[in-house]
Amino acid sequence: MPERPFIPPHGNYRELLSYQKAEIIYDITHRFCERFLKKGDRTIDQMVQAARSGKQNIVEGVSASGTSKEMEIKLLGVARASLEELLNDYLDYLRVRDLPLWDKNSKEARYVRDLRNDTFETYRDFVLTRDASVVANIAICLIHQARYLVDHQIARLEQDLVEKGGLRERMTRARLDHRDQNRH
Repeated sequence: MPERPFIPPHGNYRELLSYQKAEIIYDITHRFCERFLKKGDRTIDQMVQAARSGKQNIVEGVSASGTSKEMEIKLLGVARASLEELLNDYLDYLRVRDLPLWDKNSKEARYVRDLRNDTFETYRDFVLTRDASVVANIAICLIHQARYLVDHQIARLEQDLVEKGGLRERMTRARLDHRDQNRH
């Protein structure tokens, strides 16, 4: 075995803030659709699937990261696109119903941003008791946070890929190191 394995540790997605936010977004979206959209509305499937895709593509990307940074970047891009789609569904919901969209500097948006416990339980009471406008705005705030986090993950991965190379480069280095050690 090489001293340093060429497949680095990977797959610990539950520790990522982006995943934690995406999971909360999924949970909120599921409940939002149950409470505020009519059964049979195609928007329900679209929103729930976009929220699920945002979460699941982070899982899949991080799980594939050990052998393919390219695949991780691609899947995180899909996660980000799914979150963008979901964001637009929430914005559409507010717009077509003439409901208010919180300004990013409003006291409500700042309150959501300042909540640090990244589990659904932090938001449960709001999601189950507040009106659609409040729940949609909470989801919008969290989607903005998740997109920001995913963007930074992608940028970091790009930087790592340029600086350290991908799997093929690591495999070649490991093989050359092994060959050099056996010559001496």
